[in-house]
Amino acid sequence: SASLGITVGLVNGVFGAGGGMVAVPLLKKCGLDQKSAHANAVAVILPITLLSAILYLVKGTVALSDSFAFVPTGIIGSIIATFALQKFSNKLLQKIFAAFMIYAGVRLLTR
Repeated sequence: SASLGITVGLVNGVFGAGGGMVAVPLLKKCGLDQKSAHANAVAVILPITLLSAILYLVKGTVALSDSFAFVPTGIIGSIIATFALQKFSNKLLQKIFAAFMIYAGVRLLTR
């Protein structure tokens, strides 16, 4: 729904990440299983992230050269994750996702 998309876009745009952390639970609430929610969250986040990156580049907030070191390894990581996702059970994926969310929250609070 539109309000869910706006929420995901706001979180992703303001924090530079985290849209998937919002999108996955929302997609599950809409009836998708864990794996489908994760896969669809990536598909939802891609255009949002690209648009945010373009807008930040146009405004001069970010230098594209700063991201070059992360792009090749990020691509490798995403390829590995795409294949690994198929191997995980929905229950294991849910536990990994929950652990990551807890880790990210604790890290944000302690920085």
